[in-house]
Amino acid sequence: MASMTNDQAVTVRESTLPATDPATGILHRPYLWVTIGSCALVFLGAFESLAVTTIMPIVSRELEGAALYALAFAGPLATGVIGMVAAGNWSDRRGPSVPLYASVALFVVGLLIAGTASTMPALVTGRLVQGLGGGAMTVALYVVVARVYPALLHPKIFAAFAAAWVIPSLVGPFAAGIVAQVLSWHWVFLGVVGLVIPALVMIVPVLRGMAPDPRAASRRQLEANETKPAATPPWAVGRMAWAALAALAVLGLNLSAEVRLSGIPAAGAVLAVAAVVVALLAVRPLVPKGTLTARRGLPSVILTRGLASAAFFGAEVYLPYLLIEQYSFSATFAGLTLTGGALAWAGGSAIQGRLGTRLAHSVAVRIGSVLVLAAIVLALATTALNWSAAVAIAGWIFAGGGMGLLYPRLSVMTLALSSKDNEGFNSSAMSISDSLGGALALATTGIVFTAFTTTAESFAGVFALAAVVAVATVAVAPRVSAPHLASASRRTD
Repeated sequence: MASMTNDQAVTVRESTLPATDPATGILHRPYLWVTIGSCALVFLGAFESLAVTTIMPIVSRELEGAALYALAFAGPLATGVIGMVAAGNWSDRRGPSVPLYASVALFVVGLLIAGTASTMPALVTGRLVQGLGGGAMTVALYVVVARVYPALLHPKIFAAFAAAWVIPSLVGPFAAGIVAQVLSWHWVFLGVVGLVIPALVMIVPVLRGMAPDPRAASRRQLEANETKPAATPPWAVGRMAWAALAALAVLGLNLSAEVRLSGIPAAGAVLAVAAVVVALLAVRPLVPKGTLTARRGLPSVILTRGLASAAFFGAEVYLPYLLIEQYSFSATFAGLTLTGGALAWAGGSAIQGRLGTRLAHSVAVRIGSVLVLAAIVLALATTALNWSAAVAIAGWIFAGGGMGLLYPRLSVMTLALSSKDNEGFNSSAMSISDSLGGALALATTGIVFTAFTTTAESFAGVFALAAVVAVATVAVAPRVSAPHLASASRRTD
């Protein structure tokens, strides 16, 4: 393969749809319904994310579950890692159709359990199941993108995924607050159930075309003069076991806070350190070699995704909490603080989509990481110096804009550095880094939050930790560029 940077790389994939001019766009035939359905699933996941962040202070208070507050966010991200690995391997073996069906089913079951919960442990259980399905659904959708859309349309479809956060950001937090106050927070979960199935139905025709066809595979092998049949990737039982271990480590990290608060601080500290070490060891087989050491190219793409997720979400879930506890905001208006950031995310994504190759991937990632750091520093300053809440709220727009710039480009780079044989693994690795980074950050911020004696100190500690992670993101971001596509995309376990 000719030498090229990953900013210039364009990969060619076999599409399950008829050949068409990519210039027609993702909202023209034959991409229209799969685009709408995929974006609808992303939309519903976005709504849940924003809505749960808004109502969780109320839920925690009503169910007397403050000790499980961080776990309600970190738990789904942790179980999502298991779903991601399973869906990635399943998609590489048989295509993304059945994994997507199964993931949607789990997502719905989790919503039903959480929506009917009467205790905080029951709600957390529903969230864990929801996370398992949501993680698998993310990976399956990424593989659908890789199989359906030509590479030239990848920036546009990933921009559309980010733009699918626009409406939830406008109405999600506000609507969730109203529903919780007028009806019940239970309906924030139950109301989504009836919308998931129609979204999936829109994608079904394309998924049917992705069903494995051994005869077609044989014809392709003959045409390519293959001397031996292509092997179906085996079930990655070991990889799924590592994913389960990583998830258990995150849950153990949350448990360490409980142990410390129960009067055994030394044991809690030992458990926390052990959980972090186990999580880092467990994630190594789940991501490209060199990810944890920030090797240039695909490994740094995956690591940057995890660090950015950890910094952003580690701070975001505490922003409404801060406004409710320290500034006496209602749940409805505290939720609205997330709207600016989500709108900026969609706007940043749209900008990078329009600029296309005129904005290099590495430049977009570096700019985005700096914006996230600036926003978290403003939130920290607001808390530590008792500034007006408007500073943190306005500053969060920078965080959203930064994520909008870097997230789609990291997705594009991951697929560009993948082949059809490993796009499931690499998509899974990206999503695992995303979720595990956020889960570890949330678990750690939960420990930090309970470590201080005053509420103001607790929030300052959370934002300070998020700022440290954001600094690491800025440091790793320049390493996403690889000198050679082939060497960057090669994975050796």
